[in-house]
Amino acid sequence: MSSKRKPDGTKKAVKKRKNSESNYDSDLSDEYPRAGGGTGAGGEPSAAANREVMVEELRPMEKLPEELLGAYDKGPGKLLIAGMVSWEMTGKRDSKGVTKIRPNLFSFHRFTGETYRSAASFCAAAHSVLIDTNWKAFTFGRNQLSQLGHGDTTTYEKPTQVADLADFNVIQAACGRNHTLFLTDTGTVYACGDNKSGQCGVGNKTPTITSPTRISYNGPPIIKVGCGAEFSVILDIKGNLHTFGLPEYGQLGHNTDGRYFVNSTKMSFHFELQPRKVLVYMEKNKEGHVLPIENVNIIDFACGNNHTVAIDSKNRAYSWGFGGIGRLGHAEQKDEMVPRLMKFFDTQNRKVMRVFCGSSYSLAITDIGSLYLFGQNKKTGEANMYPKPVQDLAGWNITSIGTGYTSIVISADDSLIAWGASPTYGELGLGDLQKSSSTPKEVTRMEGMKIPMVTLGYSHTLLLVNTEHEKTKEKYDNLPEFVV
Repeated sequence: MSSKRKPDGTKKAVKKRKNSESNYDSDLSDEYPRAGGGTGAGGEPSAAANREVMVEELRPMEKLPEELLGAYDKGPGKLLIAGMVSWEMTGKRDSKGVTKIRPNLFSFHRFTGETYRSAASFCAAAHSVLIDTNWKAFTFGRNQLSQLGHGDTTTYEKPTQVADLADFNVIQAACGRNHTLFLTDTGTVYACGDNKSGQCGVGNKTPTITSPTRISYNGPPIIKVGCGAEFSVILDIKGNLHTFGLPEYGQLGHNTDGRYFVNSTKMSFHFELQPRKVLVYMEKNKEGHVLPIENVNIIDFACGNNHTVAIDSKNRAYSWGFGGIGRLGHAEQKDEMVPRLMKFFDTQNRKVMRVFCGSSYSLAITDIGSLYLFGQNKKTGEANMYPKPVQDLAGWNITSIGTGYTSIVISADDSLIAWGASPTYGELGLGDLQKSSSTPKEVTRMEGMKIPMVTLGYSHTLLLVNTEHEKTKEKYDNLPEFVV
């Protein structure tokens, strides 16, 4: 059962967020003019827009258990990059005002020569985070809202260490459209960048957090962080999710979209300024009745621009947030305000092992290794209103998946598989002659390489390759180098 594509959300919501003056595509705009902008009748900030949250003394920092920390080490690798590397151009319709334009990289290039443990970016991001072998954080890319954490708004073309985190061991990071979260080995989270919607979780709505700041959270240690475009999700060691930031489509899972009228003509949002626990998980039966699910213990999750998919300890999948074109997998386009159980995998008697989200689609890997896609990773044609298997990937042993705006890059066995609808910017790494592909296609130049990690931004791909493997090192040494 598939459906022809319908508009992403209601006409009113689309109209409200449109900005004809912007030079950015809608999925990577730097400013979202919100109706009302959180001001009162006389142009004064409203109480809701200005509310600050008082927090108790933060918990002491103790190191996470060693066996848990071992799970963050996927094996070090050398860095490769492909796609758009003119960071100020990412998501723009033209080059007006861009100071430095570099040619796109249509095949993978060696970058920096350093060895890293992990890499992070996001389907609407023009910046990235790298974690080196000493667990130190390095950032590069666009930085107009201080999302790189260097205390300025200068674009960094080379990975540069985040000085304010030099004394910490950073084990994981996550990027939003214009904000970044860093997780340390004590289960503590630091945030920087755009905070106009409270997505940095520091307890106030200071528009920009210029350097990594500890979030306003005093619960159990955090073991995973994730970002949507303008919201954030963190998972604690006890299996509880906490969310903060923009609630517009219900993506925070608190049973509200946070809208309120400032006056008769102005609307704004009740932003969550610090982490708030997700309390309710539910399912809908065939009659449409809502039934709560008790004692849900979350073990993993992934965020798209405005939606989230999570897995519990029984390997059941839940999704919530923006429901347009089937990205929640419930065979309907309704926004979900609280995590809703995906019945499809139950009916197939399948367990969900891993989930990934792009801007308008989601991916899930089951216990038998099958890859399912729901939503749409292109701008035209039909959407998958419920999970459908990606037949081209049947039988492949998937190692890592990177999800971009429309592009998907997967390392499986000793191969790299990529696809994405036009326009693409080289992030598929297929070379100059074929820049896009509507179906999964092997990247022949990477055949035989061990690739433990794939990460995608809006229009760039980062790979970590294991050069301790002889054939991988041989191919790595013969690749061109991207020098900045």
